[in-house]
Amino acid sequence: MASIGRFFPSRAGVIFTGAAIGILAPILVKQGNPGNMGVCVACFSRDISGALGLHRAAAVQYIRPEIIGFVLGSLVAALIFKEFRPRTGSSPIARFLLGMFAMVGALVFMGCPWRAFLRLSGGDWNALLGIAGLAAGIGLGIVFLRKGFGMGRSHPAPMALGWVAPLMMIGLLVLLVAAPQFGRDAAGSVTGPIFFSMKGPGSQHARLGLSLAVGLLIGFLAQRSRFCTVGAIRDVILMKNMHLFSGVLALVAAAGITNFFLGQFHAGFTGQPLAHNNGLWNFAGMVLSGLAFTLAGGCPGRQVFLSGEGDGDAAIFVVGMIVGAGFAHNFNLASSAAGPSIYGPGAVIVGLIVCAVLGLTLKEKAAQ
Repeated sequence: MASIGRFFPSRAGVIFTGAAIGILAPILVKQGNPGNMGVCVACFSRDISGALGLHRAAAVQYIRPEIIGFVLGSLVAALIFKEFRPRTGSSPIARFLLGMFAMVGALVFMGCPWRAFLRLSGGDWNALLGIAGLAAGIGLGIVFLRKGFGMGRSHPAPMALGWVAPLMMIGLLVLLVAAPQFGRDAAGSVTGPIFFSMKGPGSQHARLGLSLAVGLLIGFLAQRSRFCTVGAIRDVILMKNMHLFSGVLALVAAAGITNFFLGQFHAGFTGQPLAHNNGLWNFAGMVLSGLAFTLAGGCPGRQVFLSGEGDGDAAIFVVGMIVGAGFAHNFNLASSAAGPSIYGPGAVIVGLIVCAVLGLTLKEKAAQ
């Protein structure tokens, strides 16, 4: 057990985790998940938001087992290796807002940082502008970090707090399996409380057991290796440290090879699944996401994994993402294959302003 504990935090362990994600994500696509979306924390959180009725975009409603698996897999790893430490910090409303705006930026781009790299590995060259925007947003976040940005240090919390996110995921799993329906309206549409897409991306999913198993495995591996796409780019910019970024490179390489052998690699800017080719807003949407994720301390996957090991701050951020997804669709901010919505670009600008204000005004006490 000790040797396993030492392996995963090493560079070899990070590369192993990235390669595992890179292989499993395209397999999930082959088994039914949407194209170039074997694993996308933002898109899957958006689907969960729709399934809970927080938005009524009928094409994107499904309780994604992968997210449930991420949290529970991380929980299992943390319990086994004695890293389950309930904790919380401060500025919960700021973390919630960062989660919301990170989601807005991701839905304007149509994917989180994970999906940006997976889109690239599937031949979607639009992802290059998204990744460039992500790096720019992370760079901007680093500027604020160097100026003393901070939302307070975490401190130990009651044991019950650490179990909130895992128990929420167990509740979602029960709702996914039970699929409770209270009835239909006069037009024959389901009145809830849980909604599932009959067509569109939300209706495209691998078998529940496979999706949950993949989520559990990725959650376990990522908790142990500290895999984080945003942290990888941040460390390269800040310290020229390639430790985490080697895992990202392994993800792209493994996913590209897997996509090629599965017949899922299709190079180009047009005709890509669940993507648009508006370069400006692909870039700008991910600038906003990169900035919000950096200020919050990690990519969406990392936030989900942290919530599984008892981090209440990360759990607040994850809830912010789910609520932000509902907000984005209810207010017509999310992009579609046709391009950005009429209100999406404005929301990105507002989000950048809000994140910049937070970056300039929230300071660690030691820096004051």
